[in-house]
Amino acid sequence: MNPRIACMAAAFLLASVAVPTAHAAGWIDQRSVIAVHGDATAGAAKATTCVACHGPNGNAIIPAFPKLAGQRAEYLAGELHKAKLGSRPDSPMTALAAPLTDEDIANLATYFASQARTPSTLPPADSAVLSRGESLYLHGDPARGVPPCQGCHGSDANGPADGAGHLRAWPALRGQNGDYVVQRLKNYRDGKLMDSSNDFVMHGVAQSLDDGSIQAIASWLASLPPGAP
Repeated sequence: MNPRIACMAAAFLLASVAVPTAHAAGWIDQRSVIAVHGDATAGAAKATTCVACHGPNGNAIIPAFPKLAGQRAEYLAGELHKAKLGSRPDSPMTALAAPLTDEDIANLATYFASQARTPSTLPPADSAVLSRGESLYLHGDPARGVPPCQGCHGSDANGPADGAGHLRAWPALRGQNGDYVVQRLKNYRDGKLMDSSNDFVMHGVAQSLDDGSIQAIASWLASLPPGAP
């Protein structure tokens, strides 16, 4: 699919997303996103607690934790605001995000977005798995109702290159830790992440993915060398 067409399709899907009745309150509407302009120096000073899980400069060493380095600032800010909602008391991020001010969040997001993402040090999956993951990411699987991931995350997995500002709230996935992507997609599929309009979209998308498809997509993304944020 042409990246521009895929991006437009994703924008239409986001604009028309219906809010599930069970989540009619206490969710963040990401159909309109304000650009994040924080202080990276202040964010670096605030990030000393974050390195325990997310590694130096936001490059998580443990595959189960996400790399924050080189991520889109608007996405990172959105995730911190969602953590502050407190809808997931079992997540360590709930308590960590609770005392953060809007300024803290903007500074942290700006700092991590400015850092360079490092490549994975784990051996890649076998070629058949990587090939399947690439195909699902770029083309989806129409027969099973799987849309191409590039529609929201860009043909190069660095996020959509153009379009409306709200698309900045969709994350770059290139070079992301595979174990984290696997668990994240399963949580979306199981309805465990329902704190924003973007989450509602991902819940619908992930329901069409079986475990093998999730693993293939995550493995391919993890195998990619990091690109420019």
